[in-house]
Amino acid sequence: MSFAHPFVLLLLAGPVVLLMWEWHRRGHPLVLPFDHGQPRRGRALQRIVTVFNLLPALLLGAAVLLLAGPRKQAFSDKQRVLNNILLCLDVSGSMVAKFGEGTRSDAAMEAINKFTTHRKGDAFGLTIFGTDVLHWVPVTKDLSAIKHSAPFLRPQRMPRYMMGTQIAKALRACQKVLVTREEGDRMVILISDGESYDLHGGVVPELGTALRADRIVVYYIHVADGSPQDEMVTIGGMTGGAAFAANDPGALHEVFKRIDAMAPMKLKPSEPEFTDWFRPVALVGLVLLGLQVAGGFGLRFTPW
Repeated sequence: MSFAHPFVLLLLAGPVVLLMWEWHRRGHPLVLPFDHGQPRRGRALQRIVTVFNLLPALLLGAAVLLLAGPRKQAFSDKQRVLNNILLCLDVSGSMVAKFGEGTRSDAAMEAINKFTTHRKGDAFGLTIFGTDVLHWVPVTKDLSAIKHSAPFLRPQRMPRYMMGTQIAKALRACQKVLVTREEGDRMVILISDGESYDLHGGVVPELGTALRADRIVVYYIHVADGSPQDEMVTIGGMTGGAAFAANDPGALHEVFKRIDAMAPMKLKPSEPEFTDWFRPVALVGLVLLGLQVAGGFGLRFTPW
């Protein structure tokens, strides 16, 4: 047992002094006349009465212990390792292309919402990109903002300067966000349908190395016909992630399931935490109080 406010224990000096004084004091002896008799000294009864007279001091000691905040270490078996997942969504003009019953953008947001709902306990953020990058939702466990973002992120609502596709620029922006997250794993899930020209010219080795150095895993989902861009396949492999192709909404959901399986929930031994432990001290105090009340009906010294 430990205490949240150990300095309060100094007040135990008061109850200790009272206990010593009560045990050793003689009180006020009363001389009674006895003719032709040898009265018993009644030492056993004296000790019993003295013990009951110690109860107020013991109750005061229990109160001091409660004020000091008794606590104990509590352990849980396992603790979940936090995953910081930054969803990076392409909002360029080509994302309005038909994809199932809606557009590529609609299908991507639907899959994102299902994925975030399934991964309870992880922290998610949402970044949108085209020619430029905008961090729409910071990395947080409060996912309500992501769920209500879909109507505002349609490519039709985007300004004209967002109509292009610059994946390398988006990945660098995501990297700056995730390196600030000191706790937990870091992951980027980038969804796009286009060919990014800012990945050409030897950018991939430098970008992939930088992401890997910051422990950021990149998963790329290509929501269009054809195969993912070769550069994104390379970046996914360098960071421990992967690149996928999803040419219909069903395939898109399957890709998210595969990502979920590749990045499963991790558990680690939990660190000890202190929790209040008033129960044993309170029970002792209640017992002492009950004895004090019982002793008050007769087991006490006379007041004179």
